[in-house]
Amino acid sequence: MCLGVPGRIIEIDGVMATVDFFGVQRSVSLQLVDEPVAPGDYVLNHVGFAIRRIPPEDIAETLALYERLIALAEEDDPMLADVHSEIAATGGYGFRDGGES
Repeated sequence: MCLGVPGRIIEIDGVMATVDFFGVQRSVSLQLVDEPVAPGDYVLNHVGFAIRRIPPEDIAETLALYERLIALAEEDDPMLADVHSEIAATGGYGFRDGGES
């Protein structure tokens, strides 16, 4: 399964951005994003690349959906594993344990 993870852009430096994923900040490439972005915008990240800007009117619903999925997932759930691997692909760690991978 392929899953993008939403995050908020904190700062931009050229084609790289610092993005906050549910409290985890990581560097993400902006080379593939579908439209211009700025700090404060939300993007959908896939393996270290922002692939899509999330429209402002969709942000609350998108974040609520991911938070619900994460809260309901069991530790061995494939969806949760995919979320963890997305964060790990940017050098981060999973949402629950806060430990380094």
